[in-house]
Amino acid sequence: MFIDHKLINSIIDETKNPEVDEARKVIEKAKRKEKLSYKDIAILLSTEDESVVKDIYTLAGEIKESIYGKRIVMFAPLYVSDYCVNNCVYCGYQRCNEFKRRKLTMEEVKEEVKILEKMGHKRLALELGEDPVNAPIEYVLDCLDTIYKTQNENGEIRRVNVNIAATTVEEYKMLKEKGIGTYILFQETYNKDVYEYMHPKSLKSNYEYHLTAFDRAMEAGIDDVGGGALFGLANYKFEVLGLMMHNAHLEEKFGVGFHTISVPRLKKANGVTMENFPNLLTDEEFKRVVAVLRIAVPFTGLILSTRETKEMRKEVLRYGVSQVSAGSSTGVGGYKDREENGKDDKQFQTSDERSPLEVINWLLDDGYIPSYCTACYRTGRTGDRFMTLAKSGEIQKVCEPNAITTLVEYALDYGDEAFKEKAITTAKKVASELKDPKTKKIVENNIERLQKGERDLFL
Repeated sequence: MFIDHKLINSIIDETKNPEVDEARKVIEKAKRKEKLSYKDIAILLSTEDESVVKDIYTLAGEIKESIYGKRIVMFAPLYVSDYCVNNCVYCGYQRCNEFKRRKLTMEEVKEEVKILEKMGHKRLALELGEDPVNAPIEYVLDCLDTIYKTQNENGEIRRVNVNIAATTVEEYKMLKEKGIGTYILFQETYNKDVYEYMHPKSLKSNYEYHLTAFDRAMEAGIDDVGGGALFGLANYKFEVLGLMMHNAHLEEKFGVGFHTISVPRLKKANGVTMENFPNLLTDEEFKRVVAVLRIAVPFTGLILSTRETKEMRKEVLRYGVSQVSAGSSTGVGGYKDREENGKDDKQFQTSDERSPLEVINWLLDDGYIPSYCTACYRTGRTGDRFMTLAKSGEIQKVCEPNAITTLVEYALDYGDEAFKEKAITTAKKVASELKDPKTKKIVENNIERLQKGERDLFL
């Protein structure tokens, strides 16, 4: 198996107290854009010298700025079913929990999508528990059809990323045929012993089957996959090295690694007692994880959800995170429940309860450009094609211009007059600073065309 537990543990032991000079050599290596070894990554996670730690954050910020500029991709989750046959000890959906289970009808899915569209969202992450009887692959496919067909006055969902349980090549082919974006699956923990303890007597109990899900997805033709670990289940250093080994395996076998990595931290949920988890991360450890991941895999998107507070989200945006959710509900039918009752039942505790418009205003005030762009997916810039463009720097010629364009589209369709003025002024300023004259002209022209009522003007 490509996750070498013995090697990971030996590296963690070897790098418990790295020398300052050793850590600085790794930083210089990263500055030269050389690939870091697993030991290098562990050194950056372990060093305690304050000046070195400061340099890690500075370097991570510089790398993020050079590759992603000021754009931040926006999305929201859509939970459609909480039926689950697994008994994951960290999850509110675990089958031993006594609560009224729910699965959305296609009409209810449509209602949720319309609410999400009214928020301005164009990109969703489809989420559901694992239950082959109550929520089989056919149900997932029906949900995808409904989402893509649902149209509001101002727009539609243009990309649906899918987070469903590990499955077969045949079923991944079905997802591919429905036009999904990224297939997302968290390993939860890369430590096999911990994994088996956390998933007792479940379909999900098979560590190897879960671990090789991306192999089957890529064999089925899905070339954008997103990994992640649930930080807090096992030693966080083990999880980061496991993610890097998994990424290396995919690069070696398929020519492209993770399109995204998610960094969720374990949060309180129904039936979950936090005192039973000895590996919870401190805020400082979590921030280091984000910064080191940004240095280790510069071109991989890092996703942060509303599990984290607005203060934490603000901080890690500076040196790592490139995608954030906004206005999220983690309950089945939660968007309608929240709209009608002011609250929703959540799968787990969230911390940032601001609306998408509040989040976008916050991002603009901090100098970012919120992006609702899905053009890469719709034009086939996925998998190794995307990574080739990203590593050459050419992707910047479409990503930042499209972020500017989608910001203006959002402002015109969903903002009040004050926000429209703020967003369009910001967009024009950023467009004027684009280095490529041709791209600059296209974006400035797109802003004018959007104000005249045209839409979908992306590169």
